[in-house]
Amino acid sequence: MSETLSRDTLDASATDLVAALAARRVSALELTDAAIARIEARDPAINAVVVRDFDRARQAARDADLALARGERRPLLGLPMTVKESHNVAGLPTTWGFEPFKDFRAPEDSVAVGRLKAAGAVILGKTNIPPFLADWQSANPVYGRTNNPHDLTRTPGGSSGGGAAALAAGMVPLEFGSDIGGSIRVPAAFCGVYGHKPSFDLVPSRGHQPPYADGAPPPLAVVGPLARTAADLTLALHVVAGPDLPQSKAYRLALPAARHARLADFRVLVIDEHPVAAVDAEIRAALATLAGKLEIMGVRIGRESDLMPDLTKAQETYAGLLGVAMSRGGPEPSTASANAWLTMLDAQAAARRQWSALFEAFDVVLAPVFGQVAFPHAQALEGQARTLDIDGQPTPYFAQLAWPGMATLANLPATAIPIGRTRAGLPIGAQIIGPFLEDRTTLAFAEHLEREFGGFQPPSSSEQATLSN
Repeated sequence: MSETLSRDTLDASATDLVAALAARRVSALELTDAAIARIEARDPAINAVVVRDFDRARQAARDADLALARGERRPLLGLPMTVKESHNVAGLPTTWGFEPFKDFRAPEDSVAVGRLKAAGAVILGKTNIPPFLADWQSANPVYGRTNNPHDLTRTPGGSSGGGAAALAAGMVPLEFGSDIGGSIRVPAAFCGVYGHKPSFDLVPSRGHQPPYADGAPPPLAVVGPLARTAADLTLALHVVAGPDLPQSKAYRLALPAARHARLADFRVLVIDEHPVAAVDAEIRAALATLAGKLEIMGVRIGRESDLMPDLTKAQETYAGLLGVAMSRGGPEPSTASANAWLTMLDAQAAARRQWSALFEAFDVVLAPVFGQVAFPHAQALEGQARTLDIDGQPTPYFAQLAWPGMATLANLPATAIPIGRTRAGLPIGAQIIGPFLEDRTTLAFAEHLEREFGGFQPPSSSEQATLSN
């Protein structure tokens, strides 16, 4: 493997790498070996790829090269990537960062991992998480702590933090995560990459439950991709989306096209305040700058709307549903009554109707993912004792669930995008929220913004030198 291949080729997008593989400009084994070398060189400082499956990955790459030589073409054929530790991969541990599960080995792939493999992806291994996916840090007693490639003293986010860190550090071009409380979107924002929370149940989540808990899909939770470009999110989503058995016997996926082909035709509602969650001034400023640029280009920008749901009530409903969903398979099951659960579902249905009415007037909503950029590593404390410093004021840590919770409660698609950097050089992210099952609209809007204003920026040269040492 040449250093030129490692330096140049690995930094390309997944879409470009798939094209290069199909054109035989690079072999799958070459690309896999280069990715493995990157992981071995850079991951000691980050601790992102915590379960490694390099021998099987090399064999899968050899098989992909044979298929490519036969003229086969599949959406991800020969592309090396990683998946979040919480996804079942046959033969590999699935612990959810919880010591009592450390000896569990998945008997089969999750549905999504199976679809990625069927599309030709080469799975290098699995990336780090917090215990039970319940934090915006990625540290656990099984695998240790993951650091942010942009600043090793800070969190990469959670719970898909290992995957976002691996992307930002240039180890892999594609990652597959999950999201119930911003677990795709927050790490994407903290690491300056892209992430897509699909519409609820658009991608089957079977095989993404805690060990020994396999049945109905968890409410609110979704699985989806992270990448360094918006187009790569679309590439991956098309591979994994679609009904699972038994629905797939009768149903077929037919997502609507993006609402508009031109950026200037979009109607955008910008939100930078929430009654429950504070937002840092630099994030608000970055959103305002982006909105101003869009207005100059002819985009219709709204900054308030009477059609918005009551965000305080919505957050109360979301928090209640989330508490039950997150207790599944864990040591402290929820004791919510059936009546309380059904009342929350009624409130969720009302919120969904309100969002649907909003999207008759607007095409997308542009909002913060989180009220702060990547924060310094902190010790795990009880929820009520944890705070974040936002504009010099201590604010409740888990109040920040309100920002990702807007889309999660209403089952909406939301695409996380990088929109700038702080004065200290840390990535600033935002989320594009769209109508239910109109994932192509948020993804298309993200691609427009990337083309017009730029996207992922790798860690600085000094940071890269630190990673390579």
